[in-house]
Amino acid sequence: MNRTDRLYGLVEELRAASPRPRSARRLAERFEVSARTIERDLVALQQAGLPIWAEPGRTGGYVIDASATLGPAGFTLDEALAVLIGLGTLGRSPFRQSARAAARKVLAVMPAGEAARARALASRVHVLESEDEPVVPAEFAAALRADRVVRLRYRDVDGAESTREVEPLGSIGKDGRWYLIAWCRLRDGVRAFRGDRMLSIEVTGEQPPQRSLRAADLAIPYGRLRSVVED
Repeated sequence: MNRTDRLYGLVEELRAASPRPRSARRLAERFEVSARTIERDLVALQQAGLPIWAEPGRTGGYVIDASATLGPAGFTLDEALAVLIGLGTLGRSPFRQSARAAARKVLAVMPAGEAARARALASRVHVLESEDEPVVPAEFAAALRADRVVRLRYRDVDGAESTREVEPLGSIGKDGRWYLIAWCRLRDGVRAFRGDRMLSIEVTGEQPPQRSLRAADLAIPYGRLRSVVED
């Protein structure tokens, strides 16, 4: 996780805990850095104007004024419920960490009574998952958004391992599986890489050339491809 993502994550962690404090040690464990790094990050956030303060004592720590850092949201109860359900379906996806943070934000910006009602209603909705359904590496999401060449160590359907340099173009989810659609430099063409077969994912500093992705390149024999963003 880079520093920018960690700073956002710290704000969300403190916001979710508010008004209870979070110690630097606990935050350091959460973000897998040193307590000194966390303290430097919190000072930077304070200098940027965020209402964060330290509470002394054995049970003390850092606290954020959540109400001062959130803007109003116009979600109706049904809209909030739909958002929570949608985010909840991403629990094993490469976007699971961001989905959990977004769900906390949705509830945090709602009036307390409506947030409690939305949470209670959402808790009635369940997703039936296969016990052996694979969990996709969280780095998958970074590879998709980075707009950089990605170096994959990949195991194919026959178990053969290879290292590929690919140029991410998009992603497809189907039946609990996630695929990174990318231009494969080894194969000199568009390929789909299954997330649970990725052994390691390294985002390089190289910016790839601009490429367009056509539906014909995907060669999907069945089903209908639908964007998650509707016009």
